[in-house]
Amino acid sequence: MDISLDIYSPVQPLHNQLFADKGLQVYIKRDDLIHPIISGNKWRKLKYTLQEANRQCKRHLVTFGGAYSNHLMATAAAAAKFGFKATGFVRGEEVSNDTLFMCRLHGMELIFTDRDSYRDKQALFGKHFMDDLDAFFINEGGSSTEGALGVAELIDELPETYHHIFCACGSGTTAAGIINGLTTHALPTIFNGVPALKGGDFLREDIDKMLTFPVEYKLHTDYHFGGYGKTTPELIEFIKKFIAETGILIDPVYTGKMLYALYDLASKDYFSPGSKILAVHTGGVWGLLGMKQKFRF
Repeated sequence: MDISLDIYSPVQPLHNQLFADKGLQVYIKRDDLIHPIISGNKWRKLKYTLQEANRQCKRHLVTFGGAYSNHLMATAAAAAKFGFKATGFVRGEEVSNDTLFMCRLHGMELIFTDRDSYRDKQALFGKHFMDDLDAFFINEGGSSTEGALGVAELIDELPETYHHIFCACGSGTTAAGIINGLTTHALPTIFNGVPALKGGDFLREDIDKMLTFPVEYKLHTDYHFGGYGKTTPELIEFIKKFIAETGILIDPVYTGKMLYALYDLASKDYFSPGSKILAVHTGGVWGLLGMKQKFRF
């Protein structure tokens, strides 16, 4: 079976008076356009994982996520597209929402799991699927060396070299993949990660484990807005303004925080005039569904 997607992820300029005043050229890599649901880093992290499941003749994908997990939704859609069965362990009490509706619509079975049990994912997998020879374990968020390998291919697609690349960080897999891609091509680009979690400097350990070669990179840890899945009115207003001015949908969990960081750093003269900067849109716009109540018009 051919497990692949035709990649459509153009690099587009971001025009803003701030960037013009600071002498910056800023672009955005539109990974959100790869697929309506299996978009951005979700597809890149799943690609080689699904190919490995197929190689092992495993037809049942088992993965993990929260009630608003874009990874769960993407895995459900990918399973439907490529002929797999799918089960998702959902952290927390049983709820109904738009994300889980989309998971079920694509045929995913959901198992709601208390937070203590959820911490040991391998134990959960073993308890429920020890006797299922078709079952294939996929870590939360698609975090794996295979995931990083898929993300690294993003660098192959770039039309030019940039001084900086910015990307949101959750598990660290996407960051490691981009850094590995830069290393493979021997590019001088500085990777800038923006953790979506409070105290995100701990991600260095996870990122470093997946690097093919140790390199220096930046983590901007002051843009979490209270922690994972947290927002502030300031962030929401930035997202509303960005979408209205660019026509590009972004979410408050990942890409919104990353772009806020980029704009804020530009306003504080973090970048040298003449710098070329690429922001990676990692998809996940469905995350807006869980944040609708935060937006006031």
